[in-house]
Amino acid sequence: MTLLHEDLVRERRAAPAALHILKASPETVHWGYFDAALAPVLRVRSGDLVQAEAITHHAGDAPELLMDGPITALYQGVPEADRHPGVHIMTGPIFVEDARPGDMLEVHYLAMTPRLRYGSNLAAHWGHLYEEFGAKERVTIYRLDRRALTAEAVFAYDYPEKYTTPGRIMEARSCCRQPALKGVRVPVRPHLGTAGVAPDERGRVSTIPPGRHGGNIDNWRIGAGARMYYPVAVTGALFSIGDPHISQGDGEISGTAIEASLDVVFQVFLRRDFTFPSPLLETPRYSITHGFDADLDGAMRAASLEMLRLLTEQYGLSRDDAYSLMSVAADFAVTQVVDGRQGVHARIRRDLFAAPEG
Repeated sequence: MTLLHEDLVRERRAAPAALHILKASPETVHWGYFDAALAPVLRVRSGDLVQAEAITHHAGDAPELLMDGPITALYQGVPEADRHPGVHIMTGPIFVEDARPGDMLEVHYLAMTPRLRYGSNLAAHWGHLYEEFGAKERVTIYRLDRRALTAEAVFAYDYPEKYTTPGRIMEARSCCRQPALKGVRVPVRPHLGTAGVAPDERGRVSTIPPGRHGGNIDNWRIGAGARMYYPVAVTGALFSIGDPHISQGDGEISGTAIEASLDVVFQVFLRRDFTFPSPLLETPRYSITHGFDADLDGAMRAASLEMLRLLTEQYGLSRDDAYSLMSVAADFAVTQVVDGRQGVHARIRRDLFAAPEG
């Protein structure tokens, strides 16, 4: 069972889809915020495809490896004074025709391709174990093996101060490089750390904390093949993507993933046949709900209540049956502990609800 019903499948197969190309440039990104008053850079219809560039705000950690000409121009073209209150470079917003508050925006992520061969991980002052390392900040640069779909560290260096300026460019000569993680290879799983619709709030909303609009969820399962459902809060939805990663563990404990720019292909659909109050994820095998709060207990409770809602409203279970099933079949995990509002996600296998044969 899935939220993609058979009649919708038939309708989508019959409908032609337009393809839009959205490059990341100073004119098509907003750095560090969502804003319901922001003018859209692209207009699409339900069913359209978008090929968009998502640029990491960590490209300056090793500019000779993580930046090309257009990325350099983007960094030079967005003033530092306009990079607030968050840190992520967001491509968009995209206006979805006919989208209105109360709708659901379904985003089917089709492909996520690393733009360059390198990415950066930062152990930062917002990391979970910062004090354990004497309040030191450290950058580790990873190289992607596209054929093996792994990444390995090529060098690391201690950052000379607190990493507080979004998009700061660190010249190679100003740091001391050291070997790191010799012989260790990390599986690559490209995904978006931050994506979502504009919240119905006045002014800029930081990209750092996740929320009902999406934002900085940092769930590594939001990659190719996944479907995300975002509750629309403003006319046109105003959808944006950013914070691209090539790998991350649950928890994102040092403060960041392997941050690396991605080329992303996705398809957007407007849904009015169901509602859900928070970001909902479907992978090929699982349905996944999210909870966010100032502490993990609150995030756990929020994710649990959203899973309870999913099982009762979308799968038709009674509350008692749903509660029992959650205890014996749902898996809960810490999504991240470093984004201001901590995150927990709950997942359940969709094939539990397959219709019996005969």
